[in-house]
Amino acid sequence: MEQALETLLKTRGLSPRGTLRALGGGDIAAVYWLETSGGPVVVKRDNAERLSGEADGLRALRKAITVLIVPEVLALGDGWLVMEALQSSSRSTGSAVALGQGLRQLHLHTASEHGWPRDNACGRTPQPNAPFADGRVFQRERRLLPLARACHERGLLDYRLRGRIEAVAGALESWLPDAPASLLHGDLWSGNVLHTPQGPAVIDPAVYRHFPEVDLAMLTLFGAPGEAFFEAYWDGDAPLDWPRREALFQLYPLLNHLLLFGGGYRDAVERAVGRVEQE
Repeated sequence: MEQALETLLKTRGLSPRGTLRALGGGDIAAVYWLETSGGPVVVKRDNAERLSGEADGLRALRKAITVLIVPEVLALGDGWLVMEALQSSSRSTGSAVALGQGLRQLHLHTASEHGWPRDNACGRTPQPNAPFADGRVFQRERRLLPLARACHERGLLDYRLRGRIEAVAGALESWLPDAPASLLHGDLWSGNVLHTPQGPAVIDPAVYRHFPEVDLAMLTLFGAPGEAFFEAYWDGDAPLDWPRREALFQLYPLLNHLLLFGGGYRDAVERAVGRVEQE
């Protein structure tokens, strides 16, 4: 075990009891389970700036929500992040309801500007968060256009599809009403939701403030949170244009996956663009 990690653990009065055990899902960063004198912890090894952004997001979520479990940041430094370990359990209707209620509670924390006081990362991709007062401008200038440009420069998008994405981005004011900016998890795919004996938990955030449907669209992109979740979240007040918002807000994570993992995501990007255009 690296001396830097042992030293970091000592700042919290912890000492290791065994060796690091690799956990699944560490495609972006190395993630480990470690037994310590104070109980198990989860340890992440990554770029220091990305870890700092993640720790900042975890602290913001813990402060904002009481219904969902968010792991406590125990220590941060020297390319290591030490967090509270959570035990997983099977998903249930009750946990789906609690997830919907907790996410609704999170999204009630609003501000006038879309963005975040610092940049962070979505996976390995730097995520610029310099704020705009108008959410349509933020989505266009901080999310869609930079990712479309990056994918095009790597040969992953042709001029035609890039042009369609730019047209979608340029037309947001024609159909998407602006709204106060909700606090978001920011990377809420199904793998970042844990069902624990105490209730649902969220991990690995990429926090910023924006339209609340961003989190919902990410949940439905790589999974299905279920009818009980949506009933609890919407509480009878689902927007009529949800299908179009879902397609729009899936474009950014799909472009990010195209950038990170290659051309296998190009067709999904094109389908999402088509859904926005058709609606």
